[in-house]
Amino acid sequence: MSFEGGSLSASLIAAVGDDPALLSELRRAFLESADRQLDMLSGAVDASAWQTALWRMKGLAGSFGAVSVIALVEEAEKLAPGDAKILRRLRSALSLLSVD
Repeated sequence: MSFEGGSLSASLIAAVGDDPALLSELRRAFLESADRQLDMLSGAVDASAWQTALWRMKGLAGSFGAVSVIALVEEAEKLAPGDAKILRRLRSALSLLSVD
């Protein structure tokens, strides 16, 4: 899948076509995985755990073409582990993707 802009739905349709059941399943899988990564980020107590969770989130976002999430992860890479503001922004971005 591409890293180009656009919605999660557009990225999924470009990758797998316009099969509503498959699109719904892929969206659910993405959001569940992203929630797990957010939990890992929230629980990161050191730079290593923070970086590992960020890499996973970035890879997941890249696989689904979620460029807004990638941009936030790149911001988070420069911040201290557990930065509350960036965690809120990531949650917000994922919340928007859940309804796109």
